[in-house]
Amino acid sequence: MTAMLKDSVTFGEAMVMFIASRPGALKDIDTFSRRLAGAEVNVAIGLSRLGLSSGWISRLGEDAFGEYIAEYLAREQVDIHGVTYDSRYPTGFQLKSKVHEGDPQVQYFRKGSAASTLGVADVDFGYLTGFRHLHMTGIPPALTKSTRAFAYAALETMKGAGRTVSFDPNLRPSLWSSKEEMREVINDLACRADWVLPGIGEGEFLTGSRDPKEIARFYLNRGVSLVAVKLGPEGAYYRTPNEEGIVQGFKAKKVVDTVGAGDGFATGLIEGLLRGLSITEAVRQGNAIGSIAVQSEGDHDGYPTKEELETYLHNHLTGVRQR
Repeated sequence: MTAMLKDSVTFGEAMVMFIASRPGALKDIDTFSRRLAGAEVNVAIGLSRLGLSSGWISRLGEDAFGEYIAEYLAREQVDIHGVTYDSRYPTGFQLKSKVHEGDPQVQYFRKGSAASTLGVADVDFGYLTGFRHLHMTGIPPALTKSTRAFAYAALETMKGAGRTVSFDPNLRPSLWSSKEEMREVINDLACRADWVLPGIGEGEFLTGSRDPKEIARFYLNRGVSLVAVKLGPEGAYYRTPNEEGIVQGFKAKKVVDTVGAGDGFATGLIEGLLRGLSITEAVRQGNAIGSIAVQSEGDHDGYPTKEELETYLHNHLTGVRQR
């Protein structure tokens, strides 16, 4: 009897995040509150809250930060059997400023972290293929040669097993040796995925066009089956070989913290598609969670449960323009 596949797995670096207690330059802040940060764990947590079986692969230091992250994810019911622990290298952390509007300042302390040593030897074929979907971002390929090799191996493992793969560019120019290398590697990985989820600015950098249709065409012509271009508060444009449309965004009552909105979009889209919703419904879910995310402090603090998401959608009916 074949074991039932779990839903979605991802991999990357999680960091302990310290958020300033008040606005101002980070050097002037005396007190911080502790949270968890990391694009991939945001999605893993978001999917778990929506009721999917969700896993996360990484390396953590054998230290207090590593224990905190492992216990946090266990409470969120994220499967961490793909996590290994390293006594040689520490768990990374970051400082984040508090802002009333705009993007916060973030300073990373991640160089030489345990997660940066993740490599091909950590690819567990049996664990990975126990999931029907892989979500990945452009952050791990930027960290080290080792993590880049892991990213390629994980992607090829899942594609070879007939699994679906989503890819969020999540561009971090400061982590790359050059913008040219970033563009080349990110596009190479994206074109091997099934669903590509760039922001409009990322799409412009990666394809040379700010037109969502042209951004989508760039990837569809290279074998991708779905492109969803995030348009911020305006919503998102999606395109497949057979259909396209714009799904309107949701108006946030108050923007508290913009970090985590893109990962919230990915969460809603992935959950919807894995659950068998139409693309427009899945994109609408992504827009909704992105809107919810910016209204709370922390990267994923506001991510909803399935019931909370359905209530939010019911109370914020939005339209879709199909072509």
